[in-house]
Amino acid sequence: MSPKITTESLASALAARADEGRPVRIGLVGAGEMGTDIVTQVSLMRGLEIGVIADVREKNGFEAVKIAGLPADRAVAADTAKAADKTIAADKIAIAESFQIACMAEQVDVIIEATGNPNVGAEVALLAMEHGKHVVMMNVETDVTAGAYLRHMADKAGVVYTLGAGDEPTAAMELVNFVRSLGYPIVAAGKGKNNPFRREAVPSEYEEEARRRNMNPRMLVEFVDGSKTMIEMTALANATGLVPDIAGMHGPAAPLSELHKVLCPVADGGMLSRKGVVDFTVAKGVAPGVFVVAEMAHPRLRERMHDLQMGPGPYYTFFRPYHLTSLEVPLSAAAAVLWRQAHMRPLPVPVAEVGAVAKKDLKPGDVLDAIGEYCYRGMALAVPEAQRLAALPLGLAQRAVVTQPIKAGEYLTYRNCKADPKLAIVRLREQQDAHIAKNAAA
Repeated sequence: MSPKITTESLASALAARADEGRPVRIGLVGAGEMGTDIVTQVSLMRGLEIGVIADVREKNGFEAVKIAGLPADRAVAADTAKAADKTIAADKIAIAESFQIACMAEQVDVIIEATGNPNVGAEVALLAMEHGKHVVMMNVETDVTAGAYLRHMADKAGVVYTLGAGDEPTAAMELVNFVRSLGYPIVAAGKGKNNPFRREAVPSEYEEEARRRNMNPRMLVEFVDGSKTMIEMTALANATGLVPDIAGMHGPAAPLSELHKVLCPVADGGMLSRKGVVDFTVAKGVAPGVFVVAEMAHPRLRERMHDLQMGPGPYYTFFRPYHLTSLEVPLSAAAAVLWRQAHMRPLPVPVAEVGAVAKKDLKPGDVLDAIGEYCYRGMALAVPEAQRLAALPLGLAQRAVVTQPIKAGEYLTYRNCKADPKLAIVRLREQQDAHIAKNAAA
């Protein structure tokens, strides 16, 4: 799908929609920390409105409206899509327990999925597309599991599937596009990790910190144990063709000033076995930013870069010092509707996978918990390595049953685990695998 070519800014396009009385209307699924941010952010933007907030805890939707500073009477409970449409027509926000209502409401233009649950993300995306809605996927867990097929389904449905602006993968994608447009080969792209890295972290150890930071302990641990970093960099890999150099990536303690000296080939004093990788650094001063290390071989260009105080080369670090997470996501909703533009979407064939490594010994019959809990953590892998291991994708691990003993530190695989066939994400991944295999054989 080709983006619309225009010199019009997104702000002016949204202003025009506001002046016409035709705001872009969002169906928001998930009213947790990020979802509440989105409600607040959208309340400040012309030409963009929240039409439906869907959350299994209906009170979360009402609380999000309150936190945003909107009048309490703007939020109205709706138990059907028809009731939601009537509520939107009355210039109010429909609050629903079921995501189906958001996806089926006729006045909703675009769905923002913000639950973080891989299975829910799959169900929401498929139903939204079925009803002609564009999809902004904040749920990167779903994207790394079956994003290539969701892109395919969106193309068939004539809608946009995109990851949301503001998250680290999409922020890094902006730099990748910038550097590639200038013709510079990319050596590495990635992010700074902004939490301590403890691979065996579990929620019970982080309850106090989670309360202090107004976070869910499971979500906090997903960051701390590295799973979120593996997920985010795999999403970047699958949208760019860059790959993890080794299982789990290197993750050096390289400060900003040293990134181009560390994330470069071994032959040039770095640690990479190849060029064109995704990675991250745990050094302070890089998070919450993202980076691209690029190569500039031509002496004339290196002379100019030296004049610009960018160093002697041949490797240079391009850096964006921030990402605004949920605050930027509404821009993706607007771009999808107004310009049919995706800020970031997977390539048709993935190049990376997030596998899962056991945090503790597991025995046959154990039913696995969720990402960021007690049983496993994520591990970024190049697809050939994931296939060699028969690695179970991280997004399929929840509710999977252990079929063979697994020691702490070993991979969860299709040989020692059985994914739950009742889950939509499991079926969707099977469809993705079959679709890729069919096209490869054609």
